[in-house]
Amino acid sequence: MTPLHLDAATARRFMRRALLLDEPAPDIATALAHHGYIQIDPINVCGRMHDLILRNRVRDYREGALMRHLHGDFSGKSPLERGGAERRGVLPAAARMAFEHHLPSDHTLVALTLDAWPHLQSEMRHRTRRNGAWSGRLTPKQKEFSTHLFAELTARGPLSSEDFADSGRARSVWGAATLAKATLQKHFFHGQLLITRRSESNRRYYDLPERVLPPKILRLPEPTKAETARWSVLLKLRQRRLTPLKRDELPHVADLVQAITVEGCPTLYCLLTDLPLLDLSTLSPQPATPVVLLAPLDPLIYDRRVTSALWNYDYTWEVYTPPTKRKRGYYALPVLAGTELVGHLDPKADRPAGRLRVMSRSVKRGHQVAKAISALARWLGLK
Repeated sequence: MTPLHLDAATARRFMRRALLLDEPAPDIATALAHHGYIQIDPINVCGRMHDLILRNRVRDYREGALMRHLHGDFSGKSPLERGGAERRGVLPAAARMAFEHHLPSDHTLVALTLDAWPHLQSEMRHRTRRNGAWSGRLTPKQKEFSTHLFAELTARGPLSSEDFADSGRARSVWGAATLAKATLQKHFFHGQLLITRRSESNRRYYDLPERVLPPKILRLPEPTKAETARWSVLLKLRQRRLTPLKRDELPHVADLVQAITVEGCPTLYCLLTDLPLLDLSTLSPQPATPVVLLAPLDPLIYDRRVTSALWNYDYTWEVYTPPTKRKRGYYALPVLAGTELVGHLDPKADRPAGRLRVMSRSVKRGHQVAKAISALARWLGLK
């Protein structure tokens, strides 16, 4: 494979375009199919992670739209209608276009297209045999409780951990404080339950896979190990569009990628199908787009090594960094202006007061972010 050499500015323009930042997708389904997955995170400081990612990639995107795409929308229905639908599940299985689950490689929760389901099977099975308080094999107490749990789900339909109020305490792990919550979470990791909807407060409701996914998806044969390895590397390429590949990743997709060299960067790879986006005649020298406020885990900056080498910007999401060690702020959003990352701002939605407050900011001189802040506030329904 002969590498294609690009200067940094061209590589940045290509990355913007390939990541849908120049021309948003017409709808969520198109964006999700393009990227392969969208990372989900429950923290809501100025909008949730998945909403902030898609806000810049889907035309006229509204807060909460990904969850409505995944699970359905009850807006405008009476409480009685909502209650009846919730018992049955928000969307019938045949109508589902995507679902929530963890990437096989780690515990990252994402929205995936339906074709991903068969590729999760092997890792789900392995989790049932591994130790792990959060995702591993069931404890004796959890096994015993599971009989009651599945009987209730079968009889009553979608349930949350709150529907098992007397289940008792479990060993404290991240995101699981009761026996019911810990057991539901493990069965989700094992593929024996799926999230069928979320409440307005983001509480998960689980149901049996056959009530969540279309039958034709559940009937798909499990891929070979090599097929899933190829799918996994392709998923990484679809998500980031320009990324390094590990030595054991490249052989799986060598026929589908182009090597890219940029001075000062590790060797990068893009999909061959993305090469038309490198047409220099259509790549404007400086994209005539407004300043963009990126999500903290946006695909453009997700790989810290690439962000540092290609964009000359060292960014760390500091939500889990002790306050005294933070450099930018709890939920700082990087600021993208054309082909430069020019700083950050740390906004916080004060919903009781109806205002978006900027806790801190640092932006290079000559770059105005007032319009971007106002646009974010309007999107959140704030001043």
